Amino acid sequence: MHSGNSTMGAATDAALEASIASATHALLDYRQPDGHWVFELEADCTIPAEYVLLRHYLAEPVDAELEHKIANYLRRIQGAHGGWPLVHEGAFDMSASVKAYFALKMIGDSVDAPHMVRAREAIHSRGGAINSNVFTRFMLAMFGVTTWRSVPVLPVEIMLLPMWSPFHINKISYWARTTMVPLLVLAALKPRAKNPKGVGIDELFLQDPKTIGMTAKAPHQSWAWFLLFRGIDAVLRVVEPFIPKKLRQRAIDSAVGFIEERLNGEDGLGAIFPPMANAVMMYDALGKPADYPSRAVTRRGLDRLLVIGEHEAYCQPCVSPIWDTALTCHALLEAGSDQAVSRAEQGLDWLLPKQVLDVKGDWAVKSPNTRPGGWAFQYNNAYYPDLDDTAVVVMAMDRAGRQSGSGNYDAAIARGREWIEGMQSRNGGWGAFDVDNLEYYLNNIPFSDHGALLDPPTEDVTARCLSMLAQLGETARTSKSVAAAIDYLRQTQLAEGSWYGRWGLNYIYGTWSVLCALNAAGVDHQDPMIRKAVDWLLSIQNPDGGWGEDAVSYRLDYKGFEGAPTTASQTAWALLALMAAGEVENPAVRRGVEYLKGTQTEKGLWDEQRYTATGFPRVFYLRYHGYAKFFPLWALARYRNLNSTNSRVVGVGM
Repeated sequence: MHSGNSTMGAATDAALEASIASATHALLDYRQPDGHWVFELEADCTIPAEYVLLRHYLAEPVDAELEHKIANYLRRIQGAHGGWPLVHEGAFDMSASVKAYFALKMIGDSVDAPHMVRAREAIHSRGGAINSNVFTRFMLAMFGVTTWRSVPVLPVEIMLLPMWSPFHINKISYWARTTMVPLLVLAALKPRAKNPKGVGIDELFLQDPKTIGMTAKAPHQSWAWFLLFRGIDAVLRVVEPFIPKKLRQRAIDSAVGFIEERLNGEDGLGAIFPPMANAVMMYDALGKPADYPSRAVTRRGLDRLLVIGEHEAYCQPCVSPIWDTALTCHALLEAGSDQAVSRAEQGLDWLLPKQVLDVKGDWAVKSPNTRPGGWAFQYNNAYYPDLDDTAVVVMAMDRAGRQSGSGNYDAAIARGREWIEGMQSRNGGWGAFDVDNLEYYLNNIPFSDHGALLDPPTEDVTARCLSMLAQLGETARTSKSVAAAIDYLRQTQLAEGSWYGRWGLNYIYGTWSVLCALNAAGVDHQDPMIRKAVDWLLSIQNPDGGWGEDAVSYRLDYKGFEGAPTTASQTAWALLALMAAGEVENPAVRRGVEYLKGTQTEKGLWDEQRYTATGFPRVFYLRYHGYAKFFPLWALARYRNLNSTNSRVVGVGM
């Protein structure tokens, strides 16, 4: 099923058709034997560095070949500034640089090697490793580089607090929750890394690291809240040694129980690297041997995140098979050849049993009457399905089902829709994993110097859920959820016409998401908010015909769009957005299409080194290796299909 009627027009551009066919063939080559897709998911240097440090923390046997390949990777991505960035060709980041330097030194790189000297000088010139973030400080405290006075007090007794208390584990995001719970146990036990080589990094500090106190106020934190929480931290430091041992043990038992219920086999706690690594260290601190089942299975899960090549290796933060498969299916359904549609249906058949129908995850604390029905991001993560994946899967299933006339996906679609409707927040928006996660004051606690403790509703996820409901036939007149979502998006549009993108980089991604949703929901293309968004997208097109945006656009003192060299994925988003808004005949769209055709490689794909996705704004970014493979195909096929119809209207949610 194409965007509209699928009858091909005689004037179809032969070069465009060849480009679509080549991209389709290349994408199909990445298909796994059982019908799904999973592409590499690359973050910055911190995850591979932490993997190396974890092995030495535990005194595991040295895998010299693996460490050599990780070292090659770390050296290659070192920035021209001497340190390590969070994105390709990005600015220096202190915590990333400290971890990468520490890992390379642990592997055996000489501190006198030119790349190590450059890194040390870059760190010194920016005030030294004292300016590392909280997560890095916890690692340094466990390695004995700094003392536990350099990190916030995290009393494990938090696990025993009632839901009505100002801080509760269910008042923070899923990623913070799963990372923090094993860290609470580590903070209580204060273990010391085995570190058999005795490697330290005192030379990265401009003072004795043992004298370092707490972190400074983060830019996003308010002085009033920060000082209040700093005062609470000071009180806790005095009180903590006097906490009764029985109470402490009860709290540790509660934390371990929370973790063991969510361990998730080899997919791991939360199915993401930081909580999995923390859980392994926690079991070690509790005296559990390496073959203790819960520890062993989690440790094996970390190795499954490795990407090992001939000369380099790195560790992924997690894997993305549900997301990759669902988006690939959309692109293939748009491409429309018999083989593409057949493979898409096989991909959807693979997705079908991945729906979580029998586990009420942490989301149910705030939405207890909602039945489960979502999909997670990873292979298995039943406690933490997400709205974005679920909406994208449902839309693909609905689209394929309409085309085939089959009812194979009807039950799954109905349950997914029911879950999403039950997860709408009271402001009309949707968050990624939770309902009404709006306790913004918690971003002021000392632990939250990253400013990513919460999972509030965002424009991009809201748009995806709205797109799904609209594709399934709901309108503002028939659905309170749809009406509330449109109001939310109307209120969150920025002055220049764009929308924020929480999970993709950034305003291009957000604007693409919203324009698709507004079109699907039947908002008139002449509505001022749509015209404003179109004008904004046209105004930021690069001279080469494509679009690009820099991660700097997430800065707190936002002053407008931050342009960057063109990328294939961001160009595809802009094109899909403009076409959803009725601009298929706009010359800017043709230029964008020509850019994609002109930069396609002989293999049918696109090269994309820049990071175009977001883990946490300003803190953690992602490079989905699949984005440059399926999004450009999707945009090119959409352009062909719309030009082959009389209506020129996108008839699906995305």
